[in-house]
Amino acid sequence: MIKGIIFDLDNTLVDFMQMKRSAVYAAVYAMIDAGLEISTEDALKRIDEIYQKEGIEYQQVFDTLMNDLYGKVDYRIMSAGIVAYRKAREAALKPYPKVFPTIIELIKMGLKLAVVSDAPSKEAWLRLSYINFQHFFDVVITYDETRERKPSSVPFNMALEALELKADECLMIGDWADRDVVGAKSVGMKTVFARYGDTFDTKFPGSDYDINCISELVEIVKKENSIYE
Repeated sequence: MIKGIIFDLDNTLVDFMQMKRSAVYAAVYAMIDAGLEISTEDALKRIDEIYQKEGIEYQQVFDTLMNDLYGKVDYRIMSAGIVAYRKAREAALKPYPKVFPTIIELIKMGLKLAVVSDAPSKEAWLRLSYINFQHFFDVVITYDETRERKPSSVPFNMALEALELKADECLMIGDWADRDVVGAKSVGMKTVFARYGDTFDTKFPGSDYDINCISELVEIVKKENSIYE
């Protein structure tokens, strides 16, 4: 019987990539306006290359960009970029359609809810707080707690232990098949692929369920639990 749902965060609950694009573009525009001598296209290309090398959560991306360009950081220019980035991030970070009512319905059904994310703890909690979701989850497991990224079994097992549930009592939903689906299946959980957040054009995610809207989770839980009625 399904008693808990474990969610990935980025591109499952929130449209992380849209937020990132909006925030980075705003930062680049602000830094150029403040005197950064580079075209918008070149700046965006360089920033994308830095993220590919260091990871999408890399916090010193503008420092690295300026060091690459000038051999030092111009804090007047960089501060303009940071302020613009933060303002755009807050404005652009939104949950996907029907996430809020779905979570409320799952809570009403008596399910425990968790988040398992590869993001640093601070960034994960900031995202949840930006969209006022910080009170909805019984457990939030991030990279800072595990020091291992999905598909490692460590974050999934840690979430199950904190929820006090067995693997076959939980569903895992995520957008990244090679991490979310593979990792959850490795510990014995059933999986749901969030196709609406897929950025890889995944053809065969290998999940038990494949959904185009998060609201479909409610019927999946009802279906899974109907055999126990």
